Amino acid sequence: RLRQGLKPISGLVKSTLFLFLFLSSSSFLNSFRSSQTQSMELQVRLRQIFFFSFFLLTVLEHSYSARILTISKPDRHDVAASARWLVSQNIWGVLSTLSIEHQGAPFGNVVSFSDGLPGKGNGIPYFYLTSLDPTTRNALKDARASFTVSESPIGTCKRDPMDPTCSKLTLTGKLLQLDEGSEEEEVAKKALFTKHPEMMDWPKGHDFRVFKLEIINIFLINWYGGAKSISVDEYLRSKS
Repeated sequence: RLRQGLKPISGLVKSTLFLFLFLSSSSFLNSFRSSQTQSMELQVRLRQIFFFSFFLLTVLEHSYSARILTISKPDRHDVAASARWLVSQNIWGVLSTLSIEHQGAPFGNVVSFSDGLPGKGNGIPYFYLTSLDPTTRNALKDARASFTVSESPIGTCKRDPMDPTCSKLTLTGKLLQLDEGSEEEEVAKKALFTKHPEMMDWPKGHDFRVFKLEIINIFLINWYGGAKSISVDEYLRSKS
């Protein structure tokens, strides 16, 4: 709702700035028409104003999609909390399944997800997938899957995504479709639509279904020294 509400605000600000630019330009032109030299200076100033305004408007146009961290980054020694934090703060990741079209070759796909309402995630990634997508067809044939997220998109890591201090997490398990009309599906939909409001407007005829990753194994790197050992139970019990 917050992101949706900011869209019209951004548009209003854009319109106001363009009107201000137009009126300012007209005023400048009237003031400087007396001199050709001053007119040339005016043209230079107007170009500078135009390019600055274009940059500002572009930032405003896309600012509504910016995310605010709801949970600060945990201490790196708390590996379960670190893993949960990566899942709760990200909005997309790479979901990999076994391709039925390419003899079981791994098929990675960028997908949006949510593990719950902001600040109330349960650590289980939920997805809103269409049967038109190979990922869905693969999962319905062979549920084995993995899901990877990185600290890099969150914005708290300023180094290369492969640097060990830039946390990354891979959850391996089974990609399962939730029963239609079940309580879990309703909870998952609310979580997904809250984090991704656009999903509510996706075509009804495209057969979107709610899936979850039933986690079996956890692979986390959040510092030097290789992958950290985290049991599924430890991960799910963590409050971060």
